[in-house]
Amino acid sequence: MKFDVLTLFPKMFEPLNSSIIGRAREKNLIEINLINIRDFSKDKHKKVDDTPYGGGAGMVMMPDVVYDAYKSIGDENAKVIYMSPQGKKLNQKKVEELAKQEHLIILCGHYEGIDQRVIDKIVDEEISIGDYVLTGGELPAMVLIDAVSRYNSGVIAEESREEESFANGFLEYPQYTRPEVFEGVKVPEVLLSGHHANIEKWRKEKAIEITKLKRPDLLKNEVQ
Repeated sequence: MKFDVLTLFPKMFEPLNSSIIGRAREKNLIEINLINIRDFSKDKHKKVDDTPYGGGAGMVMMPDVVYDAYKSIGDENAKVIYMSPQGKKLNQKKVEELAKQEHLIILCGHYEGIDQRVIDKIVDEEISIGDYVLTGGELPAMVLIDAVSRYNSGVIAEESREEESFANGFLEYPQYTRPEVFEGVKVPEVLLSGHHANIEKWRKEKAIEITKLKRPDLLKNEVQ
């Protein structure tokens, strides 16, 4: 899967060279290209923004600079996503839907945003990672890349995705490892029993219990 990211701050994406995503890039399971919007400025000082028409605080990114950066990618069939607090909130269903795409172009805004005309021209979908405002779209873009990349074949084990939070409509059951006793608290006996059916039953019950406690909004249908 290929990601092209349009950003003013490519250095912010350094964390994507580490851990699971970094290894996936090394194995060519995913491709992440960073396009510096500032490189397409027509100003000798590399200016990319200007004051908003109608007045107001802050600066707005100019449409021609953003458009030229987008055109440099040369793939009009790619899905273009604008990371914006005005977008639909990212959830697991949307992550799985985006993972079916072969090529995503992610546009990161900054300052007071981007001239609406270029958004209307090139953006297919606006996505938000929550009901709050950040200084730019770079952190949300990394969240999106990380979440979507996990559904690319070979990035993580398929069985890991099947049992994690949200995969089946519930939060994930508790996990335990060695030592068997920690600060006087023992690992639940059922997990030491070797009885796989009982373990599976316990995990399902705990997943439902935790979901009811922490995220009852996820339980839209009554659990039988």
